[in-house]
Amino acid sequence: MVSARRLIIMGIAIAVLAAMVAGLYLWQAWRQPLAPAAEGRVVALGTSVPESLARLKVAGLRHEGLFRLYLRLSGEDRRVRPGEIRLRSDWTMAQLANAMVSGPRVQYRITFIPGQRFADALRQLARAPKLRHEIRDVKQARKLLGVDHEEGQLLPETYFYQAGDSDASVLKRAHRALWVYLQKAWPQRDKGLPLKSPYEALILASIVEKETGRADERPRIAGVFIRRLQKGMRLQSDPTTIYGLGDAFDGNLTRADLRRRTPYNTYRINGLPPTPICLASRASIDAVLHPTHEDALYFVARGDGTHEFSATLEAHNRAVRRYQKKRKRAEHARQIHHP
Repeated sequence: MVSARRLIIMGIAIAVLAAMVAGLYLWQAWRQPLAPAAEGRVVALGTSVPESLARLKVAGLRHEGLFRLYLRLSGEDRRVRPGEIRLRSDWTMAQLANAMVSGPRVQYRITFIPGQRFADALRQLARAPKLRHEIRDVKQARKLLGVDHEEGQLLPETYFYQAGDSDASVLKRAHRALWVYLQKAWPQRDKGLPLKSPYEALILASIVEKETGRADERPRIAGVFIRRLQKGMRLQSDPTTIYGLGDAFDGNLTRADLRRRTPYNTYRINGLPPTPICLASRASIDAVLHPTHEDALYFVARGDGTHEFSATLEAHNRAVRRYQKKRKRAEHARQIHHP
């Protein structure tokens, strides 16, 4: 018959062995990858640990119960943040817990294009994935930004956001970025510019943006418009006239369009139009605040993306006739080859 003392010793030995086995299991589980087949998979963490663990399990999480215990014992279960994380296949318990608590969240991007209209930027936001949509229309966006007119009120750049962010937050960031840049650049402007405010600089920058996409030409075209303003000449910019036509513009700017009186037809009005006509880039803003100093008052498109600049109307008219002839010859050649 086994003595009581021996039974106690055997019980202790079994308990120690069980603890050793459990400890070895925990040690191995702690070091092993928790989701070895989930490399690069995006998981949206919920607002509670059970919700997050359920989504991680779907993504391939092993040892879910053990990981739950780890989170509780380490106190990390009270610090888990919602948002999307991108899993790595070699993450251990500690690494996954760290990612859930303080790791980076998956970033998405949206890029507003220079020369784009505000309404197009809103449509982009409406199509952007993972954003929470709060903005219903342009009127609401205008109220959100606190502006009388929305056109041009965003800095056209790339903005990053996380799943669940609102479209309103992205819009406000782009608006704030514009005015932070304008307010910083305005005091550094060249002396003697015929511009009364950063907003007037933004208006002219939007016109420069639509006139050319070439970086080397922006300061020259800005210089033409600055000198015309200084001399009391009308800007005579096709893009402003087109903007003023709105939906009536069919893609072909006619002489009748140039004679039509709108607040944006710079063939008919003096000075600047009342608002920007598109989103202006930093480069166009800089060009307006630091234009080239030369004598050109006119420019005409060559048809290859560049412009020819002239100081006199006579030289400008000669350039217009020359490039009109080239365009007609090119059009005739296309008709011959593609009847």
